[in-house]
Amino acid sequence: MNLPLKLQQMGWQAFFQQQLNLDEFENTIIARVIAHHRSVYELMTIQGPYHLKVSSNLPQITIGDWMLLDIAGCYIRLLERKSLFKRKAAGNQTVEQLIAANVDTLIIVSSLNQDFNSSRIERYLTLAYEAGAQPLLVLTKVDLCSDVETFLQQVRKIDPRLMFEVVNALDTSCISSLQHWCKDGSTIAFVGSSGVGKSTLVNSLTGITGQKTAAIRSDDSKGRHTTTSRSMHFTPLGAVLIDTPGMRELQLTDCGEGIRRTFLDIELLTTQCRFHDCQHLAEPGCAVQQAIAQGELDTRRLINYQKLNTEQARNTASLQERRAQERQFSKMVKTAKSLKSKKML
Repeated sequence: MNLPLKLQQMGWQAFFQQQLNLDEFENTIIARVIAHHRSVYELMTIQGPYHLKVSSNLPQITIGDWMLLDIAGCYIRLLERKSLFKRKAAGNQTVEQLIAANVDTLIIVSSLNQDFNSSRIERYLTLAYEAGAQPLLVLTKVDLCSDVETFLQQVRKIDPRLMFEVVNALDTSCISSLQHWCKDGSTIAFVGSSGVGKSTLVNSLTGITGQKTAAIRSDDSKGRHTTTSRSMHFTPLGAVLIDTPGMRELQLTDCGEGIRRTFLDIELLTTQCRFHDCQHLAEPGCAVQQAIAQGELDTRRLINYQKLNTEQARNTASLQERRAQERQFSKMVKTAKSLKSKKML
């Protein structure tokens, strides 16, 4: 798409407009973060691209954020987010990592092959619901699948209300079903394993080939990493697309509401258990185990529900403990500086 862009073409909505007073709207530069590098943020404005140096004085910023700059291009403030995707940082780090902000629709991409994993899809659904975005499951490589219905049955077991599309990402006529999601001013993020076709979908929807793509390995259907960082793209229909690399580790944190919405069937069953503290193992009068025995609920789904609850509780507690330690350390530093100033007087 040719530059410059209009605000709406960058995903500007009334939600953000309402946060500005008239003076700010007329005398500041409205910018959106389109990429985050080690030392600089790439920004897009109606005047063209800008760069903002990463600094410890800035708040946590991620791709999709909106901010105000002064006429000189200096940071003023970050606008309130409409939605925010985050996770616990990979590895043993007890820090929170922001993935993307102000996303309207999260497209969860999965291949109709060995990559398909119901538990992973539920993890992404939890992320979407907690962030406040609309999830859409897109099943790719339909041209290579001989038994699509078997996969669709698994999708319905996750949630019969879950919206999904079945496509061949390489066939532009097949992805026409996704066009109505690409509304003017909307922001759509793509998540999923490497090799499922996220970048191919982005290329097809934008009409360009800016994102590298690669074929999956034929022996195990595993993908190769071709997208190495999050990137933002603009479509002819006015929608904004955010492509993300395949995340090997997606540890959840502080997402109790997301889990409740993803596993609403289990949540409703738990209210029917005889004991309010039922662990859904072998307790008498357990409505969850009764549903499993009657074939109304998969054991796998219950196990994943319990796993995600345990994981998010553990990670949330770890992060809260770290924040408490940082607040205590900051208080000690301020006290020490105050005492030093008094001694100098």
